[in-house]
Amino acid sequence: MSFQDRIVVITGATGALGRVVARQFADQGANLALFSRSGENLKSMVADLELPRERVVISAVDIGDETSLQTAIAKVVDRFGRLDILIHLVGGWTGGATVIDTDTDTVAEMLDQHLWTTYQLSKYAIPQLIENRWGRLIVISTPFADRPAAKLGAYSIAKAAQETLMLTLSEELKGSGVTANILRVKTIDIAHEKITAPSAENVYWSTPEEISSAALYLCTDQAAAINGARIPLYGSY
Repeated sequence: MSFQDRIVVITGATGALGRVVARQFADQGANLALFSRSGENLKSMVADLELPRERVVISAVDIGDETSLQTAIAKVVDRFGRLDILIHLVGGWTGGATVIDTDTDTVAEMLDQHLWTTYQLSKYAIPQLIENRWGRLIVISTPFADRPAAKLGAYSIAKAAQETLMLTLSEELKGSGVTANILRVKTIDIAHEKITAPSAENVYWSTPEEISSAALYLCTDQAAAINGARIPLYGSY
């Protein structure tokens, strides 16, 4: 597997998952465009990656802000001439309250993090992929998007909306050489607890390395026929 000279945009790049994804793609020869809110964290991450300057560009960007995002995308195109792969890792989680007890600001915040960031990224980046006649868009979602649990309403609603957007994009992108796919994860096992302290619950968790490996495959030429997929990385639970 090689991604020599592919241009990979990773949002939420400085998080635990983003760092693993960036490292795995870099190890396969990809050039990286790393997006995060924190410029200092991005600089630290680039130092850790130890990549030549010509292989990486960083942008401290709020994905939800149109102007900020347009500037960041333009920076990638200016540096590398195009972009090929978008791995969207921005988004948080909230829970613990019933729908009746959840305030509207919480729902709006979840929609901002999951739906609207994906919408903005798609709006300004996908035209670049279509122009190339090759591209990949991947987001991370959850089984709660269509199997919601009690007291996870705001999060589940936002993830369902994000998945609907991705599935719509997958239909609109047919025949373009660009795919849009979803990796579903129950819990990201950052500490690798399912390995170091296995239990009946964490057996269904996914390590950052497992998630990244799935993303790597979806970005190969061999995965060109996979479009509009919701791939479970959690087994049955």
